[in-house]
Amino acid sequence: MKSRKKYLTAVITGVLTMTFFGGYVYAATKHFTDSTKEKDWDSWVLQWENKVSTDYEKIALTPGADETKMNFAWYSPLEGEETPIVLLSTHSDMGDAISYEGTTSPAVDGYRSNKVSANSLKENTKYYYQFFKNGVPGPVESFQTHSFRNYSMLYVGDPQIGASKGQTTSRGDKLENKSALDTAARNDAFSWNQTLNIAMDKNPNISFILSAGDQINKNVEGKDSGNEIEYAGFLNADFMKSLPVATAIGNHDSTNESYQYHFNNPNDTHLGKTAAGGDYFFKYGPALYIILNTNNYNCAEHEQAMKQAVMAHPDTSWRIVMIHQDIYGSGLDHSDSDGIVLRTQLTPMMDRYHVDVVLQGHDHTYSRSYLLKSDSKSHSDFGFYDWDNVIDEAGNVSPYTDPAFQAENTCYSISNTMPTSVTNPIGTLYMEANSATGSKYYELIPNKQDYIAVRNQNWNPSYSVLRMNDSTFSIDTYEIVNGHSQKIDETYELKKTGYARRQ
Repeated sequence: MKSRKKYLTAVITGVLTMTFFGGYVYAATKHFTDSTKEKDWDSWVLQWENKVSTDYEKIALTPGADETKMNFAWYSPLEGEETPIVLLSTHSDMGDAISYEGTTSPAVDGYRSNKVSANSLKENTKYYYQFFKNGVPGPVESFQTHSFRNYSMLYVGDPQIGASKGQTTSRGDKLENKSALDTAARNDAFSWNQTLNIAMDKNPNISFILSAGDQINKNVEGKDSGNEIEYAGFLNADFMKSLPVATAIGNHDSTNESYQYHFNNPNDTHLGKTAAGGDYFFKYGPALYIILNTNNYNCAEHEQAMKQAVMAHPDTSWRIVMIHQDIYGSGLDHSDSDGIVLRTQLTPMMDRYHVDVVLQGHDHTYSRSYLLKSDSKSHSDFGFYDWDNVIDEAGNVSPYTDPAFQAENTCYSISNTMPTSVTNPIGTLYMEANSATGSKYYELIPNKQDYIAVRNQNWNPSYSVLRMNDSTFSIDTYEIVNGHSQKIDETYELKKTGYARRQ
């Protein structure tokens, strides 16, 4: 086993919290998505070198506080006029455009972060927009709204632009992330764009993306700009300027402030914070989405954030939580070690707030659980100590393999094992997304856990399509093989009738 780095936890308001600084990779494999095999690779190399890798000013769209709003964030040069302005129109010539003005803040050296929120959006409408940099409007871009009550989303895990470092391509090059060119980010950004293009070609009516964390790979701290080239690759994908993305903070995002400068997340609760930001939420039609920064181990704060969200929108038919760490996954790297550290605390919280689905990342494998509930017994709380050890609330440090730690985390009960469809479900479905880029994969844990219904590792980039209306939630998951998508699991569906819409 390769050596693992050791980090101490931070203590916040008397509760152990922790920011992950990058994990061990003993279970990572030689499998990765080698973009040099693709027909457009040579032209991409020129684009990357001449423009993409140095352009940190691309816009990111994020769902607004509800379905009638859209949030925007982008960098502009620090020198020059502050103009955090977006023009929005239903006409391509920008006739009758409405001007929305937001705020700015200093970002990494040489740049400011601009954030703007637009409101009064209507469903099934094409909007055109321009955003300003130092007083000058940019080119006209567009996005399309769809039905607010019956819609679909992409769910992806760990794009982790730059994580293919150390791999060798078909052309004999060893990918790296230390030069100004960053060939690992170049490889993974190509694959990220390809995944979105293939998914959108098959599902053109997607309303937004849900990304379960680790948008980028390089762990740098504070305002260090060392990961900006990876964000440039992530935001360069063709659909990023026309499709909003709600992102969880992954352990590779968490230590650096660039994340909070690039994304304008709605309803910031100022809870569960690390350097990258904290917990937030939004409503979209019949569903409430709560995104928790589980790199912070203060679950009392996460519960406050969940309470805020539910109090703001108590009557939605569905409640969806997205986190990065996989408290119920099946990958070798995390699913029985650091991934489950918060299981004893989060599982009963999902019961208390009637959460229907938890979307997870971190483990670079695919899995779908049975419907799970807390076992209603008292269990110890744990915090992350280092990549080998866990710490309990009394300060005792023990390895993840310790039988007492493993036994405490058998804190769930399986409430339903129906294979493909459940009506009026009791319990929570836990999904684990594999890598959307294939920048890094992990092996499956040797023995499938009893809470796992289906799992998969085919060493291909994957994505899921979620469909939502007042009474039905469904999920279909696909892998990308030779430029085409194919299903890796049956359609799974939750249905609610009458009284069960909101318990």
